Amino acid sequence: MEPTARMKNICYTAILVLIAGCKSATTVDNWMMGPFVKPKENPILKADSSYLFNCPVQHNMVKWQLADVFNPAAIVRHDTVFVLFRAEDNPVAGIGGRTSRIGLAYSSDGLNFTKYPEPVLYPDNDDFKQYDFPGGCEDPRIVEKEDDSYVLLYTSWNGDVARLSAATSTDLYHWQKEGPVFAKSIGGRYKNLWTKSGSIITELDKATGRITAKKINGKYWMYFGDKMIQVANSDNLIDWTVLENNKDSYRVALRPRNKMFDSDLVEPGPPALYTAKGILLLYNGRNALDSTSNPFLPKGMYSAGQALFDTAAPWSLLRQSDTSFLKPDLPHETTGQYGAGTTFIEGLVYFKGKWFLYYGTADSMVGVAVTEVN
Repeated sequence: MEPTARMKNICYTAILVLIAGCKSATTVDNWMMGPFVKPKENPILKADSSYLFNCPVQHNMVKWQLADVFNPAAIVRHDTVFVLFRAEDNPVAGIGGRTSRIGLAYSSDGLNFTKYPEPVLYPDNDDFKQYDFPGGCEDPRIVEKEDDSYVLLYTSWNGDVARLSAATSTDLYHWQKEGPVFAKSIGGRYKNLWTKSGSIITELDKATGRITAKKINGKYWMYFGDKMIQVANSDNLIDWTVLENNKDSYRVALRPRNKMFDSDLVEPGPPALYTAKGILLLYNGRNALDSTSNPFLPKGMYSAGQALFDTAAPWSLLRQSDTSFLKPDLPHETTGQYGAGTTFIEGLVYFKGKWFLYYGTADSMVGVAVTEVN
């Protein structure tokens, strides 16, 4: 009996899903970065109850790294790798109920780190307390400017609305908060809307090893969002304007895909890279919890994908990976605060001729994966 068109479509879809589920996560195309290897030093940063901090808002000493240490930004300065990590203080509270502060650690080899004793960015009695407290300062991404100063994008979480915010520094230790990055965007339309995870487009100078923020058509560009990935641009890396299709409508650059590793959400990873082949964005994807999920992966699992965008039109998608290139497969990546498994990428540096990719594991620890430069 001749199969119907519907039966053919079902069979074809099943084959695609099987391929997507079985294809090696280390397989990369020529436009992609990798393959990445997780060195034996993992995990590289953990929670530590010995670190104390006199909280200016709570007016008491807190064990600011007691619960978890995860979701790191990374930058190279003076031939040293610096990681800015998110630390949570209260192990009793659930996800979203703890206070986060951003700490700083350094390493001469990219693998073994020493932490500074106190956080470098945290809720304070300042003009930004209304955005930063009680949830804190979360999930940093960092870029260097041509003048050797730094811009840090992080999530301000007040327990009500998450806002993408910025801070600036010249030494990585002392930070000046600049407030929500969309406060002035289109008359303030986006100031009080939920925004997270800013990935600014950068460019590597292989001669010097520096990665700095890149202007395209006279402006800086950024990918952001935590359900779909949207686009914004800026003149100064501090005040950003959301790109819209129509009034009150984000211009979407990347969306979740049914039956894929990113079936539930897509979220930017570390700062994107301007390359000869296009703008390379490493991103985080979560597998759905329902029938749209990839059946070969645990439901709710976070893994990492890659996407390539047009250098002349940063919102225009050219290529996208079918499988995750980094996923939870070590014990500490599948146990912890987020038991479904997480390799949440946020930091990427070019160091000693290799790429070092830093990520959070199960919302509990910090890991690293390394690859040779393509």
